[in-house]
Amino acid sequence: MLVVVLSVTVAGGLVARELYHTSADDVQSGVMPITVPSSTSHDSRSEPGSGRVEITPDVAGHPAGQAVLAVLQTYFDALNAKNYAMWRQTVTTARIQNTSQSAWHTEFRSTKDGSILVYRIEEAADNSLSVLVGFTSTQSIDEAPANFQYPCIRWRLELPMRIEGGGYRIDIVQSGSGSGSGSGVERERC
Repeated sequence: MLVVVLSVTVAGGLVARELYHTSADDVQSGVMPITVPSSTSHDSRSEPGSGRVEITPDVAGHPAGQAVLAVLQTYFDALNAKNYAMWRQTVTTARIQNTSQSAWHTEFRSTKDGSILVYRIEEAADNSLSVLVGFTSTQSIDEAPANFQYPCIRWRLELPMRIEGGGYRIDIVQSGSGSGSGSGVERERC
């Protein structure tokens, strides 16, 4: 019986090694392994997690994957650094016109975003993209959405992106109330 258990364990380990093995050729060619952060791997003291934007293999293989990754990294860096000028470089003119600098600073005053994962990129109308992204946001309760007052929220939402100014920019997120409760937006308490 012990021999059978050991054989199954060794075989399972070999299969896992092959599934998750990164070859030297991959690393030398510049293709780095993609890690998917687990929403259950953090305890409440480590929320919201790393500010580094991660991508799934599907996103890595998408023709616009690297461009989307670069825009989203700058976007979240700007939010976390409270840098409105940097944030403006990542969004469309319509979104800038919809959000004044003072309103932006008020809305994101205590917000910190992390555990960011881009799940999928889909082509949309007029050469635009729909990007499914998940992230964890921490904030003071008075800055949380009015109908979802928690200090830590895990978001999943679709960000519309369109070409503007020579690159992709994040457009206005359509939601029912502006607080992240419309269609294409999911949220849960951490």
